[in-house]
Amino acid sequence: MAVKINKLEIENVKRVKAVKIEPTQQGLTIVGGNNNQGKTSVLDAIAWGLGGNKYKPSKAYREGSATPPRLHIVMNNGLIVERTGKNSSLKVIDPKGQKGGQQLLNDFVEELAINLPKFMESTSKEKAQTLLRIIGVGDKLFELERAEQEVYNQRHTIGQIADQKSKFAKEQPYFPSAPKKPVDVKDLIQQQQTILAKNGENARKRQQATQIKQKFDFEAEKIQQLQKQLNELVQVHERTETDLKIAQSSTKDLQDGSTAELEKSLSEIDEINRKVRANLDKDKAEEDAAQYSSKYQELSEGIEEIRKQKATLLHDATLPLSGLSVEDGELTYNGQKWDNMSGSDQLKVSTAIVRELKPDCGFILLDKLEQMDMTTLSEFGKWLEQEGLQAIATRVSTGDECSVIIQDGYAKEQASQIETAPAQTGWQGKGAF
Repeated sequence: MAVKINKLEIENVKRVKAVKIEPTQQGLTIVGGNNNQGKTSVLDAIAWGLGGNKYKPSKAYREGSATPPRLHIVMNNGLIVERTGKNSSLKVIDPKGQKGGQQLLNDFVEELAINLPKFMESTSKEKAQTLLRIIGVGDKLFELERAEQEVYNQRHTIGQIADQKSKFAKEQPYFPSAPKKPVDVKDLIQQQQTILAKNGENARKRQQATQIKQKFDFEAEKIQQLQKQLNELVQVHERTETDLKIAQSSTKDLQDGSTAELEKSLSEIDEINRKVRANLDKDKAEEDAAQYSSKYQELSEGIEEIRKQKATLLHDATLPLSGLSVEDGELTYNGQKWDNMSGSDQLKVSTAIVRELKPDCGFILLDKLEQMDMTTLSEFGKWLEQEGLQAIATRVSTGDECSVIIQDGYAKEQASQIETAPAQTGWQGKGAF
């Protein structure tokens, strides 16, 4: 059973003169009043009474009081907690009448339940770590976040390189008309020599044809001169004529090759090869850019998978409040980070988390609930009742929502009783002390 406060009586602590409160066991007990009347002093007194001397106010004595502070707190488990006397010594009595000390209180009093600002003023990451410790997934989530950050850093580096490669590829010149491979000057020279050799052979054949023609002419002339040798020469001539026809026939379709294109290529080979190398560089740059882009996409998918694992881990955990989560190492509620939550949501989240830190502590102290409007205050109270949690809170107000109104250090009704009662020390009537 969660331990709660049944009754508390406070005298001469800070601004409080004398206040008695019997808080509701579930939901809100609001201590209202105007500023500087002693509302926060009530919470400080409870924190001191249950949390120990580290919560003792620096000026615990009420100014002008000749009587030392007195605290009397009765818990629902039967424990009675008192601080009385000049030194405000602690006395804890259990239901069997046995005396105990601060350690007995520490077993069920959660430090943040009596010092909620300590939690609310911590960093968002510290709040998230507290939540993860409660639900028992902190170590696993830390490993996933470490893996996510590592892959994210790799992807970031790959992305930068991919962008650089892509930009470099776009900046490279490209020559569509250039050959795919650099031109080798030896190949061009060899082609030139082949053409020249062919042309030489053609020249030789032409020279041969010329020589035969000369011979033919000489023989014809000699035929005229040497009629007597006509028959012999005619036969020779006929054979020569046949040779001539053959020679002329073989040269009829001969075409000399041109070396102009090769000579031009030789003169432009450096420029051609420059263009080829530029094209090869651009192709390589585009290939590199594509590879890094693919790697970037692969790492992105890895990050997404890790984030799914984180979401599953938190989804399967038992959270103290629906809508709570941890994103990028920070606490969130309904998708909002701490600095974007409303004041009421911050209180609700803090209360839920602190309650889970020590479930045996069934109460919590809340200061300055005036930040909540009446609708939100009502919803918050119903949520506390639903959770079976007792909250003692202060609010700058004297409205009907207040369970107790502090005025000049007294509970308002109690102050009236004191003003009309016969002069004597202490309280009179029900629950007097």
